[in-house]
Amino acid sequence: MPRQVEAASTTMKPSSRLTSIDVMRGLTIAFMIMVNNNGQNELAYRWMNHSPWNGFTPTDLVFPTFLFIMGISLVLSLGAHALRKTPRTVLLGHILRRTIFLFLLGLVVNGFPYFQLGTLRIYGVLQRFAVCYLLASLLQLITPKVSRYVTLFVICVVAYWILLRWVTVPGYGMPVSNFPLLDRDINLTAYLDRQIFPHRLFEGTRDPEGLLSDIPSFATTLLGMIAGRWLTGSRSAAVKLNGMLASGVLLLLAGMLWSQSFPINKKLWTSSYVLYAGGWSILILAACYFVVEMKQWRGRWMNPWLIFGTNAIVVYVLSELLSSAVAVFHLNAQQSIQQFLYQRFFQGIGTPALGSLIYSILFTAVCWIPAWLLYRRHIVIKL
Repeated sequence: MPRQVEAASTTMKPSSRLTSIDVMRGLTIAFMIMVNNNGQNELAYRWMNHSPWNGFTPTDLVFPTFLFIMGISLVLSLGAHALRKTPRTVLLGHILRRTIFLFLLGLVVNGFPYFQLGTLRIYGVLQRFAVCYLLASLLQLITPKVSRYVTLFVICVVAYWILLRWVTVPGYGMPVSNFPLLDRDINLTAYLDRQIFPHRLFEGTRDPEGLLSDIPSFATTLLGMIAGRWLTGSRSAAVKLNGMLASGVLLLLAGMLWSQSFPINKKLWTSSYVLYAGGWSILILAACYFVVEMKQWRGRWMNPWLIFGTNAIVVYVLSELLSSAVAVFHLNAQQSIQQFLYQRFFQGIGTPALGSLIYSILFTAVCWIPAWLLYRRHIVIKL
């Protein structure tokens, strides 16, 4: 049995896990590290960068897929606790501790290595994980009914659309009538963030993990919870697979249709983006479920993804700290460590985009090493 090191967490029985979820989590975290660490963003392949504003690239799928997986995992883990009849007070304490720990860890990632508190970014990836984890966990404790998850999902995506489309932005007016819908700076999400945390936003006038966009992000997590309940039901594997395929395609079509009036936008996490990205996440889940659970095509090919997926948050944090270190610390007056490595060893490999991709792959491979060491020693760190 794996030895587990806990940080504000309790353990979960292996029987409550699906190997296909661990594989999918590993694939997701590996791709997340790759796209966050291009050799040179402006020279990388387009699919290795986020869409600048409206639109969608494979990179835009990473974050929502991780939230989607978190929703599935919550259903599995809290379901296991329910079977063990763990007291709700114990679970609530665990949930609150983990939420606080994730949020504080996000602040560490944002501040490293200089921790300039006067301008420290408050929002972030781990902070969004913390918020969505808290809301989803409390919901799971309150009710296990899928119908309520679906209802809340619809409320979240519709309410967010109403807020961004029909609510007046103070000092600017009504979207569409007084300024373009989803203007980069003149939108309710960016406006609120500038009022709450001025001078602490990732892009100066706005933040891709802003407060208001936690609403649709929670909707993405709800999709994972719905998928988790579907997977843990008593249906046959074939019925589960067909249900995932059908719902994935329907969400893709719904997202594309809604995008005609409410564009797909990752940085604002628009409702059409929730549907479109959710459709892809479900289809990827279906593929992993088919290969790993139904066909039992298991072997060494799974090992890299299981290794990444077992300590996914730990690996992500290590990758972010390493990324900040090589970008901030300099070897000389002109070049950071990252710039030196890329220009010295990768820039001349084929096209600039290819060199950037190879840098990303090798950076990810370096981050895999500590994950492998933990996995080899059967250590699972629950953050």
